[in-house]
Amino acid sequence: MLRTRILSALVMGPVALLAVWVNSLLFSLLAAVAAAVMVWEWDRMTRGRFSVAGQIAAAASAAAAVLAPEMPFTALGLVWVSTLTTAALSRSGWLAMGSLYVGLPVIALCWVREAGGVETLVWLLLVVWATDSGAYFFGRTIGGPKLAPRVSPNKTWAGLLGGMACAALIGGTAPLWAGGGNALALTAFAAVLAVTAQIGDLFESSIKRRFNVKDSSRIIPGHGGVLDRVDGLIAAAPLVALAVVAMGGGLEMWQ
Repeated sequence: MLRTRILSALVMGPVALLAVWVNSLLFSLLAAVAAAVMVWEWDRMTRGRFSVAGQIAAAASAAAAVLAPEMPFTALGLVWVSTLTTAALSRSGWLAMGSLYVGLPVIALCWVREAGGVETLVWLLLVVWATDSGAYFFGRTIGGPKLAPRVSPNKTWAGLLGGMACAALIGGTAPLWAGGGNALALTAFAAVLAVTAQIGDLFESSIKRRFNVKDSSRIIPGHGGVLDRVDGLIAAAPLVALAVVAMGGGLEMWQ
């Protein structure tokens, strides 16, 4: 299983970075596909089927990803209308929650690529990946007290702290390759994002436990579904988008 996970990551990571690097449209298209798949996974997890209302939510989330770089407020409005529409059609708070849970972070990711720049989005991806890798390595190596045994029995405090340390280490190096930024501030923010990513991971684990499913789907060998792979990223993305708004730009502005 570990070998399969590594091989899958070696394929997905470069594809994501290449899409980020080429241009906003290519990344938004990739994000649109991922958004549609995540809504499909959510609807099947929480309601056992991919309904018409779920299809509307998936299409709206995908469209919002494409609109987000140039028209973020239109994208936000689309997700909000989709949430209300799917709630009315499905009479399900779970599907409405899924529309927001997927739609808002996807908008944040695509908008950060445009407003914060390539370096900012790459930094976010590297920080989240460092968190996941550090938490996995330190959790398996050290073990110890469980972080949230009722939600995710395999997660430990050692894993959380290890993920924070790895994220801080990677995040603090940004000034060396991104052309600016305060190393201390970026180190601290990366550690905060690591905690946020772990909370996102625990949240998705709680949803799976609530509906008695092991993985959101089996679309990614060794990783389960798209939601399983990006649960930390979609939790951290809105915080980075808020930082871009607050600082008025990408990493070089963060002091």
